Amino acid sequence: MTETLNVLLEDRSYPIHFNSEDGTLKATIDGLHQQNKACYLITDSNLHSIYSDYIENLGIPKTHIYTVPEGETSKSIEHYEKILSFLATHSANRDATIFAFGGGVIGDLAGFVAASYLRGIQFYQIPTSLLAMVDSSVGGKTGINLPEGKNLVGAFWQPQAVFINQKFLETLPRNQFSAGMAEVIKYGLIADKALFDQLASIGTMCFDNPSLPSIIRRCCEIKAEIVANDEKEIADTNGRALLNLGHTFGHAIENVAGYGDYLHGEAIAVGLNLACQLSELTYSTFNESDTEQTVQLLTENGLPTVLNYPLAIEALNNAISKDKKNRASGIRFVLMQSIGNAQTKEGIDEAIINALWKKVGAV
Repeated sequence: MTETLNVLLEDRSYPIHFNSEDGTLKATIDGLHQQNKACYLITDSNLHSIYSDYIENLGIPKTHIYTVPEGETSKSIEHYEKILSFLATHSANRDATIFAFGGGVIGDLAGFVAASYLRGIQFYQIPTSLLAMVDSSVGGKTGINLPEGKNLVGAFWQPQAVFINQKFLETLPRNQFSAGMAEVIKYGLIADKALFDQLASIGTMCFDNPSLPSIIRRCCEIKAEIVANDEKEIADTNGRALLNLGHTFGHAIENVAGYGDYLHGEAIAVGLNLACQLSELTYSTFNESDTEQTVQLLTENGLPTVLNYPLAIEALNNAISKDKKNRASGIRFVLMQSIGNAQTKEGIDEAIINALWKKVGAV
């Protein structure tokens, strides 16, 4: 039986369906077809190969399926433009609907296409990675990368629904699963110490751990509540920005290393270590033992906490300066007063940031 959690955004509210084995997704697609609404599916080459039978059984015509190369480099202006042209070539109208079948890259890319084609058409999220299930498929952030930085072009565009089915995790490569665990751990750090403690007691998480379904749901609950209170990240302090713990550092690492050298979650894991160390220096209530416990949990889940190879501090700081989360008042970091209690903080001295970069192997 499908469990449902609602993201409450007034007239843009929508359900997250968990483990929908009862045909909820298929019934949704059939219902759209009965209303003469064309359905399109966007996925990547790897998923299209693994799940060709599953995709075919959804009932979306093969001519309405668009495949991009696997990986972060597909979140680009080039592939965004190609999908728009694909829709236009097929005379997709405002009643058309897009289904994003994939991880965070596909969800962000297809969502931004939906947000901008004909000034906005409906779309649905079918996340296939742990990271997408707990984070990127929920909340309506869509976008693509520029050479200058990650997610610098995009829009807030909420899906009509999210369909989370853990069976897709069975074929997820271990490093991709680990990357998703960085976001899971983040949720414990920003908002739920009990969740963090549960993760610490488990240690290494696996796709078939009996606790994983409730953990995925808890992450979605935290994000849904934060998004409902600050949908477009406009709060002066805290708000939706709290979801960016570790991301200011992590996005800089992805940018300087070149998209593809680090999985998103791997870069965020290094960023979480840095955020913990910066929290130690900023708040007396966040202790060295908190950082050590976080680093241990990240390591147990196969995630890096230092750079794989040296990156230039100047280039990293330049990338941070272009981060979309910055404000006129300066660079905004997310730090922790304690595990489970995060805060936004501005005015951090660059010398402190430089010293932290050196601790993780930057030069």
